[in-house]
Amino acid sequence: MKPRVLIVEDEPHIAELIAVNLRHNGFAPTWSEDGLSAQRELDAVLPDVILLDWMLPGQSGVQLARKWRADTRTKAVPILMLTARGDERDKVGGLDAGADDYITKPFSTQELLARIRAVLRRRVPQQSSEPVRVGELTLDPSTRRVAFKGQPLKFGPTEFKLLHYLMAHPERVHSRAQLLDKVWGDHVFIEERTVDVHVKRLREALGPASAMVETVRGAGYRLAAPLPSMPA
Repeated sequence: MKPRVLIVEDEPHIAELIAVNLRHNGFAPTWSEDGLSAQRELDAVLPDVILLDWMLPGQSGVQLARKWRADTRTKAVPILMLTARGDERDKVGGLDAGADDYITKPFSTQELLARIRAVLRRRVPQQSSEPVRVGELTLDPSTRRVAFKGQPLKFGPTEFKLLHYLMAHPERVHSRAQLLDKVWGDHVFIEERTVDVHVKRLREALGPASAMVETVRGAGYRLAAPLPSMPA
């Protein structure tokens, strides 16, 4: 069966060009011009991947990505964000909203096909649902609660996954490439710089526990339990 691709794009000439190239390369594309029609398509048949434009009438692509990631039926469908925005902050914003990858217009047909194939074969990391503790930092995946010295901390979804992985493998140094593979999955095209942005956000959310996330120059990052203070 041909992989189904839902194209959510409000510019007909772009959508048709994408659809023609997908058909010629063994995919079964369907086109929706806004979030409402896209939702109808999703309710009818789940696609194998969604190509989602950032700028849409009504709900934006980022809003739709967040909505579909929160829905148990659609949360596992890979989303590839299409946009004219090339700023790194926008790129990270799209990924943080739930997109699996990001491609800036204009793009070549071969690049688009390669990225679609990459997200279709990606490995989604499966992390344990058991609570973890490092020093006085605790994380419970089942309730999505994190606390330091008994005080609750709040995290975005990506920072939560990153912290969960680091806490499950304390003291080990992880390269940016390893973190991309283990936290985000097998994303061939996502830049390693993305990890640095999320580590910065993670430290900000950790507050008084931020020093536990250490930068190992030339190697990557690790999470280390603070050394116990010596008695006076």
